[in-house]
Amino acid sequence: MGFLRRLLGGETDSPAGETGSPTGEPRTPDDRAAVDAEETARDLELLREDQARLDDLAQRQLRYAQYAWEPPAQGGERRADDGDATGEQGDRG
Repeated sequence: MGFLRRLLGGETDSPAGETGSPTGEPRTPDDRAAVDAEETARDLELLREDQARLDDLAQRQLRYAQYAWEPPAQGGERRADDGDATGEQGDRG
């Protein structure tokens, strides 16, 4: 919820612990910039930990996943048990 409050500019009637100042005053632009810097630093730390956790092969697979080729479905949309275009089953005998 704190993320949404920061994103939307905060509320003036929220508790003092969530506004950023002990007096309950709304955050100033400097406070918001400090919070943004803390969040950016935390995101970078999480990305570094994720990169350290993955081996080289997994990193390459993630990096090039958007270029992966998938063969087209064989036979198209129609299947053998769908029947003819007229709705009749083919000759079976």
